Amino acid sequence: MHDKILIIDFGSQVTQLIARRVREMQVFCEIHPYDGAEETLKAWTDEKSLRGVILSGGPSSVTEAETPRAPHLVFEAGVPVLGICYGMQTMAEQLGGAVDAGHVREFGHARVRARGHTKLLEGIEDARNEEGHGLLDVWMSHGDKVTQMPEGFVLMASTESCPVAAMADDWRGFYGVQWHPEVTHTKQGSAMLQRFVIDICKARGDWTMPGFVDEAVSRIREQVGQDRVILGLSGGVDSSVAAALIHRAIGDQLTCVFVDHGLLRLNEAEQVMDIFARNLGVRVVHVDASAEFMGELVGVSDPEAKRKVIGREFVHLFQREAGKIEDAKWLAQGTIYPDVIESAGAKGKKAHTIKSHHNVGGLPDTLHLKLLEPLRDLFKDEVRELGVALGLPREMVYRHPFPGPGLGVRILGEVKAEHADLLRRADAIFIEELRGTKATARDAAADLCAEGDVGRNWYDLTSQAFAVFLPVRSVGVMGDGRTYEHVVALRAVQTSDFMTAHWAHLPHELLGRVSNRIINEVRGLNRVVYDISGKPPATIEWE
Repeated sequence: MHDKILIIDFGSQVTQLIARRVREMQVFCEIHPYDGAEETLKAWTDEKSLRGVILSGGPSSVTEAETPRAPHLVFEAGVPVLGICYGMQTMAEQLGGAVDAGHVREFGHARVRARGHTKLLEGIEDARNEEGHGLLDVWMSHGDKVTQMPEGFVLMASTESCPVAAMADDWRGFYGVQWHPEVTHTKQGSAMLQRFVIDICKARGDWTMPGFVDEAVSRIREQVGQDRVILGLSGGVDSSVAAALIHRAIGDQLTCVFVDHGLLRLNEAEQVMDIFARNLGVRVVHVDASAEFMGELVGVSDPEAKRKVIGREFVHLFQREAGKIEDAKWLAQGTIYPDVIESAGAKGKKAHTIKSHHNVGGLPDTLHLKLLEPLRDLFKDEVRELGVALGLPREMVYRHPFPGPGLGVRILGEVKAEHADLLRRADAIFIEELRGTKATARDAAADLCAEGDVGRNWYDLTSQAFAVFLPVRSVGVMGDGRTYEHVVALRAVQTSDFMTAHWAHLPHELLGRVSNRIINEVRGLNRVVYDISGKPPATIEWE
C-alpha cells in the first residue's frame, strides 16, 4: 500500500501543480474538493496510509459567510497539515485565529523574512539581509491576511505588508504559508514541499510509472470485465498511451478508431497506422471522415463553436462505429489533468473555465457507452513516462502535444480544406527545422539556452511548437510581381507544467531559415510572424 498525501482543493487554478510537485517526489497523492474530501480522509486514516494533508489556495475570502472550510477531521487525523494561501487562512480561522481583509494586497513577487527555526523552513533560504536573517523569494497572490495566529503557533515568516506571512506549530505538524510554493516563481518552493512531504510527513517515494502500469492494468480489467472497449485514437501522446495501456490490460477487447478528420499533421495517418496496427498489433479501424467534418465546419468561425462542432462529430462518429462492434460497452479517452483543469472539470468544479475540451465533461445518454479514462489523473510528463514504461517508441511519446480538434483550432476563423493543406505543410517545415537544428555554444552565451543544452536539438528544447494559420492576407513581392497571400504565425513555448509557459527564444538564424523555406516552398503563403506571448496572459494554443 502506498503512503498518501491528500490535497484538499479550494478552487485555485494551480492546485494541480501541488499534486505535480508531490508526484515528482514519487509520492502518491490525490486531489479532492473541500466539500467532498471527508470520505477519502476517513478511508485513508482507517487504512493508515494517510501521511499528510495539503490545503490549497482559492478565490474565496475567509472573512465572508458561507465560504469553503476544511473538514474538521483534517486537524484531528494526527497527520501533518500544510495550508497554502487560502488554505493557511482557513486553518488559522478554524483553529481559533483571526483573518481580516488586507488594506494592501500582494500579487506577484515578494521577499519574505524567515523567523524562528521551524522544521519547514530551517536551512532553506535565497539570501540573507545585513542582520543575517534568512530571506526567501516567493510568489504571493492574496488580499486577506492572518492577523492573529491560533494558540500553539509561532511566527515563521513575514513581510512589511503581511506580518504573518507564515506560521508553524511544530508539535502538531501544522504549517501555513501565505505564498504559493507550488509555482516555479517561488524559488525554493520545491524544497519547501519536499521538506513537508518527505521529512515532516515521512512519506515514502514508491509511486513510479512502472508500478502504475500494474495498478492501472488491474483497475482496467476489474472495471471492464469481458466487455469490449472502443477508443478514439488521434495519434497524439495521450490517446496513444491510453491505447497501449488498455491493450496491455485487455488485448483484443480493445478496438481503436482512428479518425482522419482532415485536420491532422502531415503524413500523420500513415504514421499512426504503421505504429499501432502493424507494429503493436492493436486492432485499429481507420475512418476517413474529412468530408463530414469539413462539411459541418462550413461558416463556423468562433473558437468555442468549432470545438463543439468537432466534439459533437466525434461523438456521432463513435456512436456509429460502436454500433458496428459487437458488445462495445465502453468509450476510452486519453483525458489528462490539464484537460480537466482548463474545462473546470476537476472534482468540485470550483475553478473558472478557460476553454472547453471535446473529451471532457461526460457523454450524451444516446451514446450508450460508459466512459473509461485511465489517464485522467496524470500530468503530461507522467503520461510520457508511462508511455516509455509501456514500450512505445520514444519519438512518439515525446512528440509535442497536439489538440484534440487538431488543426481546427490552429486555423483562425472558418476552417477550410485548402487552408489546412497550407498549414500542415508550413508546420512540417517548422518541426523539421527544429529537429534538425542543434543548440550551440553561441546560443548558450546569448542566454537562449542553458550551457548543458548545447548539442540538443531545438525540438527537444521546446515543449510545444507549431504553426497557426491567420485569417488575413498581406501584400508581398516575389520576383518582379506583387502577391496578396496568406500569413502564418509560428508558436514555440518552454514550460515544465503547461500551466504557465514562456515563449521560446529561438535563434534568429533558425527563425529566418524557417520563414524562408515556408515562403519559398508553400505556395499561397508570403509572410511568417513569431508569437512572443507567454502563458498567462495568452494560452499556449491560439484558440
